[in-house]
Amino acid sequence: MLRDRFECRCVLCHDYGDRAEADRVGGRIIADVRRHGWHVVMVPEDEIGPGFAYTIGLAHTHGAPELCTFGRDVHEMHRMLNALGELAATGAAAADGQEHEGVVDGGPVRLRSVDMRWCRTFFGRAIGFYRRPPLPFLQVTWPDAGGRFHWEERAGEVHRASQPRLWLAPDDHPVGVWTAEL
Repeated sequence: MLRDRFECRCVLCHDYGDRAEADRVGGRIIADVRRHGWHVVMVPEDEIGPGFAYTIGLAHTHGAPELCTFGRDVHEMHRMLNALGELAATGAAAADGQEHEGVVDGGPVRLRSVDMRWCRTFFGRAIGFYRRPPLPFLQVTWPDAGGRFHWEERAGEVHRASQPRLWLAPDDHPVGVWTAEL
């Protein structure tokens, strides 16, 4: 379990003297983690690229890796992450390579370990909450209508571009929308 390897340094476990200075979003994250055990940050699709969502608080509350997912409607991704968060709340350990049914229409999702060098690129609010990078994250990947995951050769180009491959080091990631900000 992550709790055995991760000393929580979040703003709830340690008083850094600045909780009262949290902006509206930071205050909401703190309130959600206290009330629900985690918060889901939703970043909608825009002219730069597809949307994504990630959790903050699973490591603090349940000793589980944080989760992220990309390329779907943010509300659907929110539901996906909440479903997997509920599994973490029951004590189910999440790990690289696991598949979970019933999280998304069209087949199982598969969890992949995120290379920690991506944390600053995508998970700034989590860094602010935990007060340190890198953080343990698992990417929740989803298949296309044919059951193919985005790293598989037979997956179509649109599906391949809809999600990053965060288990790869940033320098090894295929060039595209996910590497534009690097």
